Amino acid sequence: MDKKKINQAGFDTKWVGRCFLLLLSIVSLAASSCAIPKIVVLQDPLSPEEHVNLGLAYEKKGETQSAIREYTQAAKGLPAAYVYLGNICYSTGAYAESEGYYRKAIKKKPDLADAYNNLAWLLYTRGGDLREALALARKALELNPSNPHYSDTVNQIDEELQQRGKPPVL
Repeated sequence: MDKKKINQAGFDTKWVGRCFLLLLSIVSLAASSCAIPKIVVLQDPLSPEEHVNLGLAYEKKGETQSAIREYTQAAKGLPAAYVYLGNICYSTGAYAESEGYYRKAIKKKPDLADAYNNLAWLLYTRGGDLREALALARKALELNPSNPHYSDTVNQIDEELQQRGKPPVL
């Protein structure tokens, strides 16, 4: 005689256990064959200003490439970020790139006094056209007359022109 264990509900316990194991195996197999969903960010969660701040933090830590990456991201929505790119390029000796970034900043935002002054300083320190440098420095001073750095740039370029015997263009 076949002896079966019957539970209180009237089911064969071996059969119930086997069904449970089969169901558990199917669920495990289905779960393991599914890929983990990827999260795709369609919009940058940081504002351009936050990218600049992050770039400044990286620059302070000496992580130049990370800073450049953040400034580049910021420049998509904030033309002033080109000044930061110009500054970091200047500090690493990439003068041609620095000049390009300052000029791009001026083109995108013509009232950006720092771009004019920094481009003037680059031309002055790297042997560029001093008359152009003086005109740029004067434009920076015109945009922000209270900045003493701009006055200093104008004065230094003006003195250099006088020493070379070239009168400044008024």
